Amino acid sequence: MATASPISSANLTRDERINQRNAVLAGFLGWTLDAFDFFILTLVIDDIAKSFGKSRPDIAFALTVTLAMRPIGAVVFGIMADHFGRRLPLMLNVIFYAVISVLSGLAPSYQAFLLLRMLFGIGMGGEWGVGASLALESASPRLRGLLSGLLQEGYALGNLLAAFAFRLVYPYFNSLYPGNGWRLMFFLGGLPALLSLFIRARVKESAAWHEHRTDWATYRKSLPAFWRRFAYLVILMTMMNFMSHGTQDMQPTMLRSIGYDAARIADLTMLSGLGAILGGLAFGYYSDRGGRKRAMLLAMVFGLAVIPFWIAGHSPWRIIIGVFLMQFFVQGAWGVIPAHINELSPNHLRGFFPGFAYQLGVMFAASIPYLESYLGERFTYTQSMGGLVTAVFIIAFIVTALGPEAKGVSFRKEAGARG
Repeated sequence: MATASPISSANLTRDERINQRNAVLAGFLGWTLDAFDFFILTLVIDDIAKSFGKSRPDIAFALTVTLAMRPIGAVVFGIMADHFGRRLPLMLNVIFYAVISVLSGLAPSYQAFLLLRMLFGIGMGGEWGVGASLALESASPRLRGLLSGLLQEGYALGNLLAAFAFRLVYPYFNSLYPGNGWRLMFFLGGLPALLSLFIRARVKESAAWHEHRTDWATYRKSLPAFWRRFAYLVILMTMMNFMSHGTQDMQPTMLRSIGYDAARIADLTMLSGLGAILGGLAFGYYSDRGGRKRAMLLAMVFGLAVIPFWIAGHSPWRIIIGVFLMQFFVQGAWGVIPAHINELSPNHLRGFFPGFAYQLGVMFAASIPYLESYLGERFTYTQSMGGLVTAVFIIAFIVTALGPEAKGVSFRKEAGARG
């Protein structure tokens, strides 16, 4: 692979710096608003269960089907992004998942709700790959790790904003429509449609895509040649998604099971979101200096050490420390991922390759919320989640340690080209 050129952000023209900022902002906001909708569901599981006369595991299954459908979105929008450019598929994707979010709040039955969450999964699966490729192809290689952390932690910010809305807005919605306030929470998910206007007006197509624009014949010839690299990325992303969804999705339910009320759960979820954002930025920045794998492995070791605090039960201070540090280290490892897997992907397949590997990993890890809920109802949620997450951290460490790295690789054809 080519090595990175010694270009820093200081060498960029004013227009290039503005486009870099706008591209990263578009990817960041798209992932933030996508995650907002996803995490709203994790906070209102009990209320939806009551509305539809279902159990907690039944509603947790809606999270599983959302995750399982994400590879379809990665294929559809990723192939579009490699062939037609990053901007148009990203705009269509944002509009699609915003509409599905609103419709989720109107679902008349549990079956309709499951179908809509499946469709939302398609939109969620398409956003990450297209948004990440647009943002990182527009960035300087020397800032790629830091911007990777910023981009990925849009997901954590979405979680934090969902908790904030649950803390402040949800009680008002529920007072207006007792037992159905959760429906109005999904209406908030329609706001991302406005992001499409910003993308259309302010974000330019990446120069790297123009250089590596891919036709269908190239796809057919290229994909078999990179199957080993692709298989590794799928395994890596499976473990990373077990790690993130295993520590995030059922955390509100775990806290509720040990006696915390809705306000306290929202506060702790916001605290964990803050930890996630700081961790993603810190380890993303460190990966630019210490390497991608080293940063991820360090975060995993510390995350494993934090598990006893995270499942500390009725010890308030240990819970506070645990939820903050757990997401600091989990999302610390995740903050490296956008840069790491985009650098490991072929230039001419970057819209499809990393996003599809990511979302296949999501699909293979999609069982974790349901499994944690199933075991939690039969034992305790702290036992269920603590045991499963311990195993996940250990296996994720081994998979990461055995894998390749391509830190700083150029995304451009031209010698000395930026990015």
